[in-house]
Amino acid sequence: MFKYFPHTESDIQKMLDTIGVKEIDELFLDIPRALLQDRWPDLENSLSEIELRQRMEKIAAKNKRLICFAGAGTYDHYVPSIIAPLVSRQEFLTSYTPYQPEIAQGTLTYIFEYQSYMTSLTGMDVSNASMYDGATATAEACLMAVQDKRVPRILLAETLDPAVREVVQTYAKYRNIDISIVPMNDGITDRNALQEMVQQPFSAFVTQTPNFFGIVEDHSEYEQLIHANQGLLIMNVDPSTLAVLKSPGEWNADIACGDAQSLGIPMHFGGPHLGFLCAKEKLLRKMPGRIAGMSKDVDGKRAYVLTLQAREQHIRRDKANSNICSNQSLMALWVTIYLSIMGKRGLQQVQESSMKNAHYLYEQLIASGHFKPVFSNPFLFEFVLQTDLDIKDLQKRWMEAGFQGPVSLSGFDPRWLLFCATEQRTKAEIDAFVKAVEVAK
Repeated sequence: MFKYFPHTESDIQKMLDTIGVKEIDELFLDIPRALLQDRWPDLENSLSEIELRQRMEKIAAKNKRLICFAGAGTYDHYVPSIIAPLVSRQEFLTSYTPYQPEIAQGTLTYIFEYQSYMTSLTGMDVSNASMYDGATATAEACLMAVQDKRVPRILLAETLDPAVREVVQTYAKYRNIDISIVPMNDGITDRNALQEMVQQPFSAFVTQTPNFFGIVEDHSEYEQLIHANQGLLIMNVDPSTLAVLKSPGEWNADIACGDAQSLGIPMHFGGPHLGFLCAKEKLLRKMPGRIAGMSKDVDGKRAYVLTLQAREQHIRRDKANSNICSNQSLMALWVTIYLSIMGKRGLQQVQESSMKNAHYLYEQLIASGHFKPVFSNPFLFEFVLQTDLDIKDLQKRWMEAGFQGPVSLSGFDPRWLLFCATEQRTKAEIDAFVKAVEVAK
């Protein structure tokens, strides 16, 4: 084990003393005890790779695979089997930033193609290719806005994912940026409250579509209010829904950002996945990360290079918005392959099937007599209901029946549940899921 864990006992003790911790186990106190192993797996000292793989697969077989009816930012969409082997090809599989174009054409090519896909989906002018996740991409968008408008105040819609709001607030705290929350009314941004709040100087308003409750909002009035008061409109979007919904470009947004997990990336226990960031051309030089461009080599052949390299890690480091400089684009390659396989019609079919399944689930749950609508506004494939049943017992029953139940919205109301149904759900699964409610009552 030495070549994998080179630290000696004295090295480890010195690190623990430095951070004021007595033993390594204290670092894991936040993890529920029920999830921790009290001992290492029973493995012999010497196993071949084949034997070790077989042993670990046997241990992993104890995990129970559930049929997912949860969403809230991570969705159970179909992942074409061809993607994984293509992503693993040697010309792509690297974490190095492609500064040397003569040996990195594979990486630069797919970054360029990814940018082209994302600008087409979002209706924006430019895209970068290296954001950690949707929450940090949204925070970076806010920093772009503040640097552009020079006003340290951002407005966040209450209908924005609470986890995203928390990340933005953390970034803002250490940049001395004021964050104001625009309240909601019936699950959408309260226009009257927004109109009042834009009377004071601000840099941007951040909204989400579909919003955290799954509702599709009309952003036309928001856009007019924001731009009339010299602010930028930032839209956090689920990019897969742009196959059937208006794009941020069509709403005249200035920046589009969010998480691209819905574009074929597996759920991976909730992430992180891939953040994306697109903007109008006027904000190009405010964007963090990297941008690949198309050029020609000495023989006049098409070639790809990194453009605008003088950024975080170069001569403009003191003016940079961000310190993002590592290459996070392997998941961008995953998305690129997914989009090339699905095409426009494929993406539309995913959304149409998801909407059909979600609305059928919505109707069946209400028909059970134990759920009521919370909001009256239109939704796509995610929605909120309130229940008169004991939610903990209900979730337990769903899990026993083989289902991952909805997300509890106790932060808003202890009776609210956020349901989701993607194209992967069948009528039989939905019916069985609803039937489990009768067992729990």
